[in-house]
Amino acid sequence: MLIRWSLLRTLRYALRFTLLGMVFAAAPAFAEQAFDNVAGSWSGVGSMKPSDGPRERVRCKVNYAVKSTGNSLKMDLLCASDAYKMHLSANIDQDGSTISGNWFEDQYRQGGKISGQNVNGVIEAKAESDTITALLTVRTKGSRQSFVMESPGAWVSQVSIDLSRDAH
Repeated sequence: MLIRWSLLRTLRYALRFTLLGMVFAAAPAFAEQAFDNVAGSWSGVGSMKPSDGPRERVRCKVNYAVKSTGNSLKMDLLCASDAYKMHLSANIDQDGSTISGNWFEDQYRQGGKISGQNVNGVIEAKAESDTITALLTVRTKGSRQSFVMESPGAWVSQVSIDLSRDAH
């Protein structure tokens, strides 16, 4: 009986240390989920689909200002085609992998809240206002980034952009 009790106690301690080891081993990967990998200026081309017209080719420039040790981000995105212009700004905070913040688009005078996740270089978020909801996916890998927005029925129903980090 004493051997069984000792064995159970040893297994319990081993399990605790294994779980603690897993938590600490995951901590560096968790830290990499901050916004540091997007900091700086990016530019590229893509397409924008306005609700009242055909898909148009756009040129875009985005600047990400990162602060608070990578857990806060100010984004400024400007896209233009021959007929349309979109200027979107956002302030986003991150707690763990959860992101939240606010956004505003100058040309169409719309703004609201952002919520979502930032995990392994992929930001998946929902931008909402009283009148529209948009789903955003931003994937960053090295000096390449893709930005996709889907918002059926909104003034701009889809934006898809491939970006490259600008040289310093």
